[in-house]
Amino acid sequence: MALVKIVQPRVTYADLERAPEDGRRYELYDGEVFVVPAPVPRHQIVQHLIVDLLRGHGARHGGLAIDSPIDIVFSQYDVLQPDVVFFSAARRHLVDLDSAIRHAPDLCVEVLLPRPRTETGPKDADRREVRRSRVLDRDSRRESIEIFQRTGSGYALITTASGDELITSPTVQGLSFQPASVFQIP
Repeated sequence: MALVKIVQPRVTYADLERAPEDGRRYELYDGEVFVVPAPVPRHQIVQHLIVDLLRGHGARHGGLAIDSPIDIVFSQYDVLQPDVVFFSAARRHLVDLDSAIRHAPDLCVEVLLPRPRTETGPKDADRREVRRSRVLDRDSRRESIEIFQRTGSGYALITTASGDELITSPTVQGLSFQPASVFQIP
């Protein structure tokens, strides 16, 4: 008797689009579906401070900042919802306001908070995806900003700043700020 192997088909973005709306957020990692839990209030406050900073920059320089939930379709099997994305004035035309984004943003921001050790999910895969697709990574565990930049083999950490140190983005021209400005919880 031949052995039978159970095969779980990979899910595509088209499959997600056809699924009935249930109020949950989903991400795809190599065709595997993950439910993204709702963020805690601290996450949302920091996310909004970051998007406000980027929207202000966009208003002055012509860019576009969008906060999650927003699908970024990197491939039919890899769909992420970064917390904040930014497209420069030169690349803003790549965003169709009536459909999912299918182009890598100039800047992606992921707000990270401490999580219980027992929690599992896509964050390990998400961190690998940061190295491939994202440029700026904000880590609220240390109240610091980490900037990753594309290299020949992926992404590399190029600078970290916290508090009142000035940090400058290498990918978003003219964007400089103090990390403390996005951690000031009202």
